This record gives sequence, C-alpha cells and structure tokens, in this order.
Amino acid sequence: MTRFLVLTLIGDDRPGLVEQLSAVITRHEANWLESSMAQLAGKFAGVLKVAVAAERTEALQTALKALPGLTITVEQAGGPAASIPARTRRLAFSLVGHDRLGIVREISQVFARYGVNVEKLVTSTTSAPMSSETLFRAEAELKADDSLDARALQADLERLSNDLIADINLDEKTD
Repeated sequence: MTRFLVLTLIGDDRPGLVEQLSAVITRHEANWLESSMAQLAGKFAGVLKVAVAAERTEALQTALKALPGLTITVEQAGGPAASIPARTRRLAFSLVGHDRLGIVREISQVFARYGVNVEKLVTSTTSAPMSSETLFRAEAELKADDSLDARALQADLERLSNDLIADINLDEKTD
C-alpha cells in the first residue's frame, strides 16, 4: 500500500540542500510528486509531497528528521485525487498596488466569503519605477465550486481594488 506524505521544511539556505533531501527520498524508494520551494531572507523553505510504500514510511521519516540543518515536519495526506472535487472552477488572481498592512487579510476575507480556496499564493514587494514607492504584488491560483457567483466575487474585488488603490484581475482558467 502507498502512503502520501506532505513535508514542510525550513533551514539555512546552502548549496546541496535539495540534493541531500532528494537523496534521502530516493534511498527510501519514495517518489517526489509535487513541491514548492523558495529562498527567503537566507532561509530555504518548502512544501513537498511524496509517495512511499507503507512499510518504508517510518524509516523515511526518521532519515528526513536526521538531515542536518533542516527542520522537517511530516504529515500523512490523501492520494493524488483525494482533494479534487468532481466539479470545480479554476481562477487566476493578480494584484499590483501600493504596499500597506493587511492587504493579504482583506483579499483572503473576500475569497473566504465566497468559499474560494487559495491553492497557490506568491507575493513580493518591489520599488515603483518612477516614484520608488513600495509596490505589493500578488498572484494566486484559486479553486471554487461550480456554483460560485463569479460576478458577485468580481464586484467585491473591484470595491476592494478601489479601497486599496490597486489593480486587481480575476480570470477563469481553462486547463
């Protein structure tokens, strides 16, 4: 029987870190399925999903936790299709505006009101080209039930866009 594990990891960034992680996973005959990893402020952080034979799960967890310089948390997860409802809509969201406290909270409140799930969120700050003011950028991949009232969601986001003085885009994704 196959088990699916989700690993979260953080540690000081250094060359060879991903190779060490992948070597342990391979040595325990686990399959690296999905991941999202990044270097932030000198730290390396990531989330990773692996598939492993049930009888190898404990040994893999022990070996992962023994990796030097990394803090790793392991959670058991569902299989490949466990989190995909039968009928969903996929949406792409982007925002560019002046940075201020609470932007992510305000956006996520709108998504939560409509039952929209944030599957991926990438944010950054940059300097505006002419004014050198700090701009906040966000891109998200969203998932919602087919019954989502997209017009109402769009209207709420437009009201928020005016409050934030930001450009906000929401588009239906086609796979």
